[in-house]
Amino acid sequence: MLSDCKTKYLILVPDGMADSPELETNADTSLEAADTPWMDKMAACGTVGTTRTIPEGMDAASDVANLSIMGYSPREVYSGRAPFEAASMGIWLGPNDLAFRLNLVTLERNYTVMSDHSADHITTSEAKEMIASLAPMMEDIGLDVHAGISYRNLLIWRNGPEGMVTYPPHDFPGQLVPIHYPSGMGADILIRAIIKSWKILENHPVNVRRKNRCQGVANSIWPWGQGKPPRMRTLNERFGISGAVVAAVDLVKGIGAYAGLEAIHVEGATGYLDTNYQGKVQAALDALKDRDLVYLHVEAPDEAGHSGQRDLKIKAIQDFDEKIVGPILEGLSVFPHWRILTMPDHQTPVCTRVHTAGPVPFLLLDSEQWTSRCPDSSAAFSEKAAIATGNVVNQASNLIEILLNKGGH
Repeated sequence: MLSDCKTKYLILVPDGMADSPELETNADTSLEAADTPWMDKMAACGTVGTTRTIPEGMDAASDVANLSIMGYSPREVYSGRAPFEAASMGIWLGPNDLAFRLNLVTLERNYTVMSDHSADHITTSEAKEMIASLAPMMEDIGLDVHAGISYRNLLIWRNGPEGMVTYPPHDFPGQLVPIHYPSGMGADILIRAIIKSWKILENHPVNVRRKNRCQGVANSIWPWGQGKPPRMRTLNERFGISGAVVAAVDLVKGIGAYAGLEAIHVEGATGYLDTNYQGKVQAALDALKDRDLVYLHVEAPDEAGHSGQRDLKIKAIQDFDEKIVGPILEGLSVFPHWRILTMPDHQTPVCTRVHTAGPVPFLLLDSEQWTSRCPDSSAAFSEKAAIATGNVVNQASNLIEILLNKGGH
């Protein structure tokens, strides 16, 4: 037993785990169809309800949703996605610098249709090799590029223009590319970069090797999610707590950086079904030994939802329950008192393959509820079961105060 008697807090986020019951074409959502004994038992012991992570009128984006779960009102602090990804890579922007997320993508039909927003989940080492090849061209037109994790990379435009409109590539799979090109002031420079990337990547050694292995190619770049640095008070400044974030994707680590959470590196954390689940659990439990809160994020359900493959999403959810939730609950036994919030950041229905802004289920549990005799119940953690409770928290940004048992912002 550890001697630290302070309450420990965990936030577990299975990205995109929720579906939309209204849109679902099957009898059950992926979460309902999945075998999730650990979350079901938590639901029987704890508090279940629904909340909205996406404020009305804002895009159903992961950055907006994870800001909400971390306790921030997106309307007050959100400036764009890419600054968070830059922060996670140790790149802190000047007040007038504009950062973009830069995907490596697969285009087909002579570069006119978006085939895959992830370039068939290109590996980080392959992406790094490609970004290095693209750097001279980008520098020639006044842009900087930085390799990230897998297909998720970064573009920096020093003193870049504001007001541009860009489109997330995962929001228009199978649709025409030209009508989704960036628009507004400076868009011509980005379009030029996209088109120039085709010749550089077409016969790139990485793509040659991937073709030989019957894998999808990365034959284009796609900039989106731009923004200038946000102004955020850290969770320590707001609540007097220390914390860490365990995640594979730069976006979540970057939001954590602005929130004052230390990013814990986990070898083999990929952001997909092959991620190092055991390593992420151990990193979270180790971080709790000398910190108050850990934010543990798993990307796999969202990626499976974007693929439109229901069986993969069910597997991702079951893996989350078996390989994250179960070991976390067992590992928490060394701490005298703990509280845990489990919830997806948004819906990613397999029938639409894109994020939607509907309500998501949440689950709150503390150690006293867990160690006491839970009621014999057929309770399940799912979208419909959460709606049936009638327990609604209108703004997800308020959940952190409920988790911490603290009021105010």
